[in-house]
Amino acid sequence: MKRITKAVFPVAGLGSRFLPATKASPKEMMPVVEKPLIQYAVEEAVAAGITDMVFITGRNKRSIEDHFDTAYELEAELAADGKQELLHIVQEVIPGHVNCIYIRQPKALGLGHAVLCAQPVVQDEPFAVILADDLIDGEIPIVRQMVDVYERHHCSILGVQDVPREHTRRYGIVSAANLEPNVERVNGIIEKPRPEDAPSTLAVVGRYILTPRIFHHLAQVQAGAGGEIQLTDGIAALMLEEKLLAYRFAGIRYDCGSKLGYLQAQVAFGLKHPELRDEFAAYLATVRNP
Repeated sequence: MKRITKAVFPVAGLGSRFLPATKASPKEMMPVVEKPLIQYAVEEAVAAGITDMVFITGRNKRSIEDHFDTAYELEAELAADGKQELLHIVQEVIPGHVNCIYIRQPKALGLGHAVLCAQPVVQDEPFAVILADDLIDGEIPIVRQMVDVYERHHCSILGVQDVPREHTRRYGIVSAANLEPNVERVNGIIEKPRPEDAPSTLAVVGRYILTPRIFHHLAQVQAGAGGEIQLTDGIAALMLEEKLLAYRFAGIRYDCGSKLGYLQAQVAFGLKHPELRDEFAAYLATVRNP
């Protein structure tokens, strides 16, 4: 069995829901407390033993590359000023044993196309896909949980959670049968169904473990509305020839692709921050009870 050593980060999206903040800066670089969303995603992958980070980028995404690159001038200035703690923070943005690989997605043709762009690097290995704007806080990092499931079952796995039925049109929704605690055998998947058409309320959120066979199916998928290639369609085709599981992860998800979810993440992570939590909690008490 091949180990999972690669994670794909589709970061070419426009982030239009956060305009004008994302006009010239990627949504993945928006901070939650002091770290950008993409750093939380990469740290989650590192905690799962992944060493190759594959970023599928587009226009105006250069700051992601800069963030994970060495900042020689900044490090020299911090060292000269004796700011060792800050220097350590900058140097530990990404561990030295981790490789960052950048692939340009020439057109925004959907999540499925972004994943397909990673094929030259991933080749015939299983891999993770992490959507940075789904910030998921778990005692055990979510991708680590999913890699553990993969090592038992050796097949593709979707990270899922139950959502309100009125929200099914926002997600890929699976129909599934229980296999073991928190693990379901998927027998159907549909992209953004109307609540009355949804086979369940079990929604696919931004974590995947995929076998390399997905590339074959994504290459065959016909573009749908807006000319986009849907990852859900490729997964549905993959399911017809390989076992597919859904994993109910242990953790709290913040949809940082929405303004409300982003604000909720700021509050939750602020209340966990070792330096800020007490003062922040006291401040929030004054806001709630002026």
